Amino acid sequence: MAKIAINLSKGTIEKDSNIIVGIDLGTTNSLVAYMKDGTPHAVKDENGKNTLVASIIHFGQKEEVVVGNEAKQFLVQQPENTIYSIKRLMGKSFKDVADLEQYFGYKVIDEDTDSLVKIRVDDKFYTPIELSAKILSQLKSRIEAELGATVRKAVITVPAYFNDAQRQATRDAGKLAGLDVLRIVNEPTAASLAYGIGIDPEDTQIVAVYDLGGGTFDISILQIQQGIFEVLATNGDTFLGGDDFDRVIVDYWIDHYGLDKSLLKTDKSRSQAIRLEAEQAKKTLSTKDKFQSKLGDLSLELTRETFEQLIRPLIDKTLKACKNARTDAKIEPAQIDQVIMVGGSTRVPLVQQMVSDFFGKSVNNSLNPDEVVALGAAIQADILAGNNKDILLIDITPLSLGIETMGGLMDVIIPRNSKVPSKAGRQYTTSVDGQKNLKVAVFQGERDLVKDNRKLGEFILAGIPPMAAGMPKIEIQFILDADGILKVKAKELRSGVEQSIQMRSTYGISEEEMGKMLLESIQHAEEDMAVRVLMEAKNEANNIILSSDKFVEQNKALLSEEERTTTIELTNALRESAKGTDKDLINKAMDELNTYTHPLAHRVMDANIQTALQGKKID
Repeated sequence: MAKIAINLSKGTIEKDSNIIVGIDLGTTNSLVAYMKDGTPHAVKDENGKNTLVASIIHFGQKEEVVVGNEAKQFLVQQPENTIYSIKRLMGKSFKDVADLEQYFGYKVIDEDTDSLVKIRVDDKFYTPIELSAKILSQLKSRIEAELGATVRKAVITVPAYFNDAQRQATRDAGKLAGLDVLRIVNEPTAASLAYGIGIDPEDTQIVAVYDLGGGTFDISILQIQQGIFEVLATNGDTFLGGDDFDRVIVDYWIDHYGLDKSLLKTDKSRSQAIRLEAEQAKKTLSTKDKFQSKLGDLSLELTRETFEQLIRPLIDKTLKACKNARTDAKIEPAQIDQVIMVGGSTRVPLVQQMVSDFFGKSVNNSLNPDEVVALGAAIQADILAGNNKDILLIDITPLSLGIETMGGLMDVIIPRNSKVPSKAGRQYTTSVDGQKNLKVAVFQGERDLVKDNRKLGEFILAGIPPMAAGMPKIEIQFILDADGILKVKAKELRSGVEQSIQMRSTYGISEEEMGKMLLESIQHAEEDMAVRVLMEAKNEANNIILSSDKFVEQNKALLSEEERTTTIELTNALRESAKGTDKDLINKAMDELNTYTHPLAHRVMDANIQTALQGKKID
């Protein structure tokens, strides 16, 4: 496949630009690296000291945005306007993060739905994609200052355990930051490259990569043979990491010192201050036996022995995942040649000891665990630039493939640069009660609206049994073969009704046209994202309006006159805002309606359950 380079400043397509950087977009810290004199090099700050950029975003007055280490001070000063651990929210729904909302200093909108999460700062609403793009922009600026040149292309790493939605969100964040994301690379693969494993085509090894970062954990067992990286098994948890070590320390201190647990929700500044002290305690206890600190009038203490008791269950969870991965890979401990340690949390001595005991061999932690993934991403970028011919690069699809969803949005199913052959699927449902037919329109391109992309074809899935909106389960599958032939299947899973179509995905598109499409997608990324979030807000608002109208109509007897009136007023306010073009106003109206009706819905549900159970005996 042709490599396409884009000069954003000139608006031209370049043939042979090899400036491709590697980025580790982390939960706690992020960094960028590139190849310098044949060696991967992590870029330091302007003072030449620190390679890490804190994954923190602060929103100040007059929409001033501070990203990185300078934003840390605001975690305590203005926690509600300071966003951290955003990677934990990538591709997540409200339901996924409900249990952890109290630990965030900022407002995560909990609408008790499957919609993707949003973060509220004052009266503005941001997606994790928009926030991650700000971190990526900071990294882009840092390396451009070092190189004295515009950087347009990147390889970005993600945990091997990231699902399709999380990977697509990472791609979108890169595009919004003005980067053409050539590859999304699994962190364990990048780490192996950083350790030099797989560089030599004669090298044959089985490697276990234990990656415990700030917010995610994954274990991957790789087989490397003749420059080919094959993942034998992966396992892990996208909600387990050093942040959880901090959290159990905070919980311990709250119980030990008899503090009011509600302060985690009510006094965000104090809860953030305690969380930062817990993080410092964790770091201190990696080299010392005792931590002591004063926080106002509160004296905090923690011994290494207590710390290890607190975190042992969390490490046990990682080892259970390791056992599952080893079972899935059908590998005995003796067959594993190396155990590589990745992520800042692997600095904790108990982690190293328990992992070493589990695998029956010393762990390899000779490289900086914070930098190893970014260094590997830089090596992968160098391979993509054509500077290392010995490692096999599998063919990729040059443009994203997806379908049209409500509001004319493009929902990508096979992202650009996915290896071919490839197979991917996603589930959808109906938006109207009794809907019998569903049009599946297939598009190719990088823009957020299908009108800006290239239509490949369409077909009708007919004969869907009449059901309430949201009840049918329709799976759309894309199967792309090595010749670029795309087969699209649609199947209603409850009834078995199905339909399919076959088309050539890249037919009739020249390299120049592909380059033009990519250029336009990056140049218009910001306005495309604005249109997408507006359309998504409108779609979500209309669904909530329908639900709210039904709720009031069906539960008149269980609601007071005031509750009915207020719910109707808030619903009408949302109905009016949904007619406009201000997505923040729509989101604010949704938030206000959901906040008011949430306790009402729970009360009504309890009453209905009680009525249903009357006269019934429960064994």
